[in-house]
Amino acid sequence: MTTPVHTRADRRASLALMLGLLGSVALGGVATQARGEDPGNPDAFRPAEIVDSGHKFFGSVSRGLALTVQEATRRWGEPNGYILGQEASGAIVGGLRYGEGTLYTRNAGERRIYWQGPTLGFDVGGEGARTMMLVYNLSSVRDLYRRFGGVDGSAYFIGGFGMTATTSDGIVVVPIRTGVGARLGINVGYLKFTARPTWNPF
Repeated sequence: MTTPVHTRADRRASLALMLGLLGSVALGGVATQARGEDPGNPDAFRPAEIVDSGHKFFGSVSRGLALTVQEATRRWGEPNGYILGQEASGAIVGGLRYGEGTLYTRNAGERRIYWQGPTLGFDVGGEGARTMMLVYNLSSVRDLYRRFGGVDGSAYFIGGFGMTATTSDGIVVVPIRTGVGARLGINVGYLKFTARPTWNPF
């Protein structure tokens, strides 16, 4: 039997064919991965939508609001709900906060919602404010009716707007506030959301 002789040209041709096949497989995998990428949560709100609603609600076009929403999006992504409302609070070391507003979601529509909460710490002053709250990872409106504790180091202030963050069981609520009055110092506490108004902050 005669053993076939592979010339250098044959080996080059075989190598080129193998590289071509590997390249096709690799490109096919990348294309498949690109097609399989998450196009985004259809229930999420885009930053431009939130800023537009905020401008109408706060009554002015503010660069500070846009930058604050942008920072929230950078940290936590796009929310699948947001709240527009008003609140009042006051403190002398210990204080209370009460608010009411409307929760906006794509899959559950609009719901009236209320919140209360105590604060404790180095905090003196009073405040009345319009408030926007961005809500992340909300599966159902019912999941919002609970207490949300503060996230350390989440304070952010720009252009007259202040942003903090509270969380519970993976749900994140980010209040963005502006208004009259002053709150000086640092406080800890929580927000409790309810379907009906109540004077009980606990």
